[in-house]
Amino acid sequence: MTLVMAPNALKGSCSASAAAAALAEGARRAAPDAEIRLVPVADGGDGLLEVACEALGAERRQTQVTGPTFRMIEAEFAWLPAQRTAIIEMALASGLVLVDPEARDPALTTTLGTGELMREALALGAETLIIGLGGSATNEGGIGMASALGYRLLDRQGQPVRPIGAELGRIVRIDGAGVHPRLAEVQVQTICDVEHPLTGPQGAAAVFGPQKGATPALVEILDAGLNNLAERMREDLGCETRQVPGAGAAGGLGAGLMAFCAAELRPGAELVLDLVGLDQALEGAALVLTAEGQIDAQTACGKAPAAVAARARQRGIPCIGIAGGIGEQIESLHGLGLDALFSLCPGPIRLAEAERRVTELLARAAEQVVRAFLAGRNGSSYKPQMTQMRAD
Repeated sequence: MTLVMAPNALKGSCSASAAAAALAEGARRAAPDAEIRLVPVADGGDGLLEVACEALGAERRQTQVTGPTFRMIEAEFAWLPAQRTAIIEMALASGLVLVDPEARDPALTTTLGTGELMREALALGAETLIIGLGGSATNEGGIGMASALGYRLLDRQGQPVRPIGAELGRIVRIDGAGVHPRLAEVQVQTICDVEHPLTGPQGAAAVFGPQKGATPALVEILDAGLNNLAERMREDLGCETRQVPGAGAAGGLGAGLMAFCAAELRPGAELVLDLVGLDQALEGAALVLTAEGQIDAQTACGKAPAAVAARARQRGIPCIGIAGGIGEQIESLHGLGLDALFSLCPGPIRLAEAERRVTELLARAAEQVVRAFLAGRNGSSYKPQMTQMRAD
């Protein structure tokens, strides 16, 4: 029997590789003789760099960049010298995990460090940039990234605005005269894990702002600012971004990469699943386990667990998901191929403890899932002892 472990990273607590190893540990306790294939995946969010390096043998390049709160940090990207390709995970430079929970405020964070990673890759001679979106701390439409590459976002006095969400409404002109000279020569591919537009009730601020610390009042301010930025992009750069699926990814960085870098938006999960060879791993498999920190209605919008489940269903293989939290309106996920969902939490538990014990809890949940699968497949392993009743 072959089992496939294909989890995404659990944001802020566990990489995709560590999650796959934990699932395998639990599965092995239930099925010690099974062949277990580990296929850590990503969808453009957390874990893209690690998965890309494992799949392609890319070099890790480290450099100092501006973090989301303007503190200097060390960040890395993957470099494929033979292909002249850099793979950048924006969360490593501008991610939510880099901001203390009590300090999270999407009005004050920046993607400047993501742009600095891109600039470093250009200096290496990159001809292709693959930018993974997701896990961001930001909501500024990519103006920090653009600033790092030489764009100037100007206010009414002709002065550059600070590249944060709170300043979006003050932009009256985009000046591209000083843009990095190599930017026009490279192909930029943006892979994202959501299909949300830039603005509106399903846009970057409304859907993701609250997760980053935005109040309802701040969500309105940020959405209005993104609308203003979108208008400037349309008029000054000739790029309409408001309702493009995926433009709202990473706080609107998807839109920014489209407008400032002529980037192509691609569904991240499908690209990564091809990269890591999931289809080959599924050959002959009896069961697939996938995992993520939160599985809910948004999982259907381009997230890795849904993509894994869909490929398993195409081959008639059951797929079961394990998550730290399971949201509402998950019925649509069953139709996509996630046959059942289980929480890794053993009961009421504080988030900090769940994050600390995440690999232990994943292994425990995986063991029980595989035991249930085997019981349904083979029948119970418990054989009651039969005794013959003596007639009086």
